[in-house]
Amino acid sequence: MKRIYETIIVAFSMFSALPVPAVRWDEDNMRYLLAAFPLVGALIGCLEAVWIYAAVRFCAPKVLTAALVTAIPVLVTGGIHLDGYADVSDALSSFADAKKRREILEDPHIGAFAVIRFGIWLILSFGFAAGLRASGGQMLLFGCSFVVSRCLSALAVSILPLAKETGLAHTFRSHADRKKCVYLLTGEFLTTAVIMMTGGGILGGGKCFAQAVLMLLFAGGQWLSLRKTAAEKFGGLSGDLNGWFLVKAEIWMLAVLSLTNLMM
Repeated sequence: MKRIYETIIVAFSMFSALPVPAVRWDEDNMRYLLAAFPLVGALIGCLEAVWIYAAVRFCAPKVLTAALVTAIPVLVTGGIHLDGYADVSDALSSFADAKKRREILEDPHIGAFAVIRFGIWLILSFGFAAGLRASGGQMLLFGCSFVVSRCLSALAVSILPLAKETGLAHTFRSHADRKKCVYLLTGEFLTTAVIMMTGGGILGGGKCFAQAVLMLLFAGGQWLSLRKTAAEKFGGLSGDLNGWFLVKAEIWMLAVLSLTNLMM
């Protein structure tokens, strides 16, 4: 139990900005760190559902509701994944070779293309959030999307070739029991997918079931895009690329929920 507790604490200390008890990082509590990463997404999903329910209950303005829906993941994570998204946006916009792109990822300065892409992400996230509906089925799917993105992100670190033998991605991978983490993450992903499809179907009928399937397909498509982009344009995976993937996967799943509400 102590190892599980410490592993969860280390996961939240690394992947969130929340205050957690001090725990020494060692080989034991980092062995299954990747498998604990989706728990951060579960917390974000719960906070989002609570906020949307409270906003509806107390008749909060729709603009305020959408604004906090957009802000909650950033507040919980401290923007760690958006940092990667911005760095990769700059690197991809450089049209340079893989070596130069990796150098751009390590540059602490932010470029014009990162600012542009971040602005577009912010506008679209806010707009799609305004299209959510406060139903049980929708809240289940939206909350689970943060778990799905982190399951796939951690699986990428576990199995895809890395660009270099330094950095956070290499640190997590080198300390992980990769085989068991892959099994655990696959189980977590499949369990979440089943919850989305069955729970969404029960709470929201055929519409939510269809939305769940589309969300999972789009998330999987982004994972395949990550694998291709990492291999062809960066020579392997990095922590920044994982953040880029996670941000894209989440906004695509949110877009599916919001846009299908207009069509179904």
